[in-house]
Amino acid sequence: MKKKFLYTALFALMLAACSEQELTEQPSTPIGGTEVQLPTDVTSGELLIKFDPAMSEILDRTLKVATRSGGAMTRSGIPSTDEVLDILGTYHFERIFPVDAKNEERTRAAGLHLWYRVKFDENTDLREAANRLGKLGEISKVQGNGHIQRAYKKQDYRSYISESALQQKVASRVVMAGNSFSDPGLATQWHYANSGSNLFDYQNELGNGSEIGCDVGCMEAWKKCTGDPSIIVAVLDEGVMNTHPDLAGNIWVNEGEELYADTDADGNGYKDDKYGYNFVSNTGIISWTEASDTGHGTHVAGTIAAMNGNGIGVCGIAGGDGSENSGVKLMSCQVFSGDAGVTLDAEARAIKYAADNGAVILQCSWGYNSSLASIIEGYTPGPGSEEEWESLYPLEKEALDYFINNAGSPNGVIDGGLVIFASGNEYAGMPAFPGAYSKCVSVSAVAADFTPASYTDYGKEVTISAPGGDTEYYNPVGKDDPESWTDGIYSGSILSTWIQNGTAAYGFMDGTSMACPHVSGVAALGLSYAVKQRRHFKASEFIELLKASTKSLDSWYGNGKVKTYYRNHLSAGASPTRVELSKYIGKMGAGLVDAGMLLNNIEGSGSDMVVPNIYVAESATSTLDLAYYFVNGETLTYTCTSSDPAIATVTVSGTLMKVSGVKTGAARIVVKVSNGSEQTITVTVRKKANDNGWM
Repeated sequence: MKKKFLYTALFALMLAACSEQELTEQPSTPIGGTEVQLPTDVTSGELLIKFDPAMSEILDRTLKVATRSGGAMTRSGIPSTDEVLDILGTYHFERIFPVDAKNEERTRAAGLHLWYRVKFDENTDLREAANRLGKLGEISKVQGNGHIQRAYKKQDYRSYISESALQQKVASRVVMAGNSFSDPGLATQWHYANSGSNLFDYQNELGNGSEIGCDVGCMEAWKKCTGDPSIIVAVLDEGVMNTHPDLAGNIWVNEGEELYADTDADGNGYKDDKYGYNFVSNTGIISWTEASDTGHGTHVAGTIAAMNGNGIGVCGIAGGDGSENSGVKLMSCQVFSGDAGVTLDAEARAIKYAADNGAVILQCSWGYNSSLASIIEGYTPGPGSEEEWESLYPLEKEALDYFINNAGSPNGVIDGGLVIFASGNEYAGMPAFPGAYSKCVSVSAVAADFTPASYTDYGKEVTISAPGGDTEYYNPVGKDDPESWTDGIYSGSILSTWIQNGTAAYGFMDGTSMACPHVSGVAALGLSYAVKQRRHFKASEFIELLKASTKSLDSWYGNGKVKTYYRNHLSAGASPTRVELSKYIGKMGAGLVDAGMLLNNIEGSGSDMVVPNIYVAESATSTLDLAYYFVNGETLTYTCTSSDPAIATVTVSGTLMKVSGVKTGAARIVVKVSNGSEQTITVTVRKKANDNGWM
C-alpha cells in the first residue's frame, strides 16, 4: 500500500507541474529479474507486459488522459518504466483488453486490466527490451507476442460432397425410436451411430473395419434432448460460415449490433460484432472466402450444431429437432483467416470476448505442437510442462483461466466455462498445450473401431477421446493426388458442413480437430438437458461427469492386440506400421465420450440443493425466477419467508422471488414449493454487491 501511495502521490505532483503531454520522467536503474524467454515466432517490435497491481491507479489516469485527448497512449505514466520505453524507442502503448463497463469489475479482479502491448521500432532487439522491462519492479510479467498455431496441416486429406450427391448416395435415413431426422447425411455420420457395418470397412489389405457402438451415442441422447438455444459455444477457428443453410438457424446473434454500422452499440468494446468477431483483421465481419481458407471452422461448427431435421445436409450433435430455435448457438471467434493466424494478444481477447458475451464452451481445434513431436518429421516441439508453457505464454493462461472462472453464471446451468482442445496430430506421446493444461479438456481421436487414430497425440494428460476419423480405412498406396482418392464416404472420415470455393458444401475430414467438436457438442447437449432438468453444475463438476460418461477404451487395447497403420499416407509407397495397442492403455483419457450416458447421468445427478445462496446490497433488490430451478417450475407455486426481515425482506409474484437488502448481515429464506419441495437458502446483505447483488 505504501508503494502504491508513493507512486500515486508522485503522479499527482507531476500532473500539477506539467501539461498532459509533457510529464517529467525520473530516471531509474532496472536491477534484478530473470531472463525473459521469447517464443521462436515472436512478432518483431512488440512485447506484452503486465504491470504490478500497485500501478493500477496510475495506468488508469494515463489511460483517461489519452482517451480525453482523443489520442493513443504513448507512455504508461510510470517514470521508471517510461524511461526504459524511451531508451527502447517505444511509439505505441495500449491496454490489451478494451474497457467493457459491464465486465470491467471482474476484468480487474482477474488482473487482466494490467496487461498492455508496447510497440517499438521493428529493429529493436526484443530480447534486450524484454530483459530491461523484466527487471523493473513495476512490471510483473513480460512475454513476446507470438502467434497461435493450427493443430492440423492445411494440405491434409479432405473430400467435398454436394447436397445433391448426399441425396443420391444415401438412399435411406437413420430412424430412431420415437424420432427420425430427414437429413440425408446422417446415415453416413457413423461417428453419431455406428452400426459396425459401413461402406469404408475392409477397403484395403490391412483389414481395417468398424465396430458397432464406436460412436458418441447420439441416438440414445436425442430421445431426451437435441439442444437448447441458451447454450452458446464459441468456435475459435477459421470463420464460421453464418449463411450456410445447415448452420444459419443456430448461429449466435448479438442483437445489440448491426453489421457495417461502425459502432459499438452494446458497449462491449467491439464494433459490428453481430455474429461474433474477426480477431485476425480486428473487425466484426466474419470471413470465410480467403483463397487459402480450408473451411475448417465451418466443419467443426457443423459437428456441434448443424441443424437437425431440416431435410438437407447433415446433423449436429446439439443441432435441435427441426423446430425453430431449438439447437445450441454457435459464436464465431475468428482466429485464423487464410494463411494468417492471430497474435497472442488477439487470442487472449478472443477468449475473453467469448466469456463476456455468453459462451460457456470454448471449442479450440488448434494448439502448439506436442513437446514430443518428431523434429525429423518437420515439427517444432512445443512446451513440455505447465510451468514451461506458463513462463512462455502467461497471458494465454490468464485468459483461459478467466474463461474457466467467469463464463456461465452461479445462477445458471453452469458456473464457469469449459475449455475443450484438440490433443494434436503429431502421433506423439503427450498432448499439445494449451490443451494439456490441467484445467482444460484435451481430446484424443479414435478411428471407427475404438482404436487410436493413426495421427492422434496421446498421453496421461489427455482428458477424453472421441471419433476423429481416419483415412487408414482406404488404401492410399500409389495415390499421391488427394483429388484422385475414393469418395470420402469410403474413407472412414468425419462428415460435416463445409465450404467449397466460398460457397456452402459438405465434406469429410479427419483429425483431433474433428474429435474435439464431438466433445464440445456432447457437452453442449448435456448442458442443454441440464437446462431442461433444472440441474446446475460448477464447471469442474461437469467435467468430472463428462469423464464418467464414457465407454472404456483400455479394454480394447490389452491382450497383445496389434493394429497395422499406413503412416505418412500422402507419400506413394508408404510402408505399413504395426503398433502394439497396449502402449495406449491409460493414455486416451477417461474413455470414448457418450452423450446418451451423459444425459442419463445428468438426470440422475439429483437436485437436493438447487436454489443458490444470495448476495445483495443494502437498499438494493435482486430478482430470481424460481421456475428455473425446478422441473416444470413454471407450473408450480412458491411461498417464501425471511427469517429476519430487519436484514432482508422477500416477496413472490408468480415464479419471481424478489429479495431486498435492509442492513448488513445474514438471513435465511425458506422456499416452499407446491410439489412438496422445501429449501432454505442464505441471504448475505453487504454495503455493496457485484452487479445486481448476485454472485
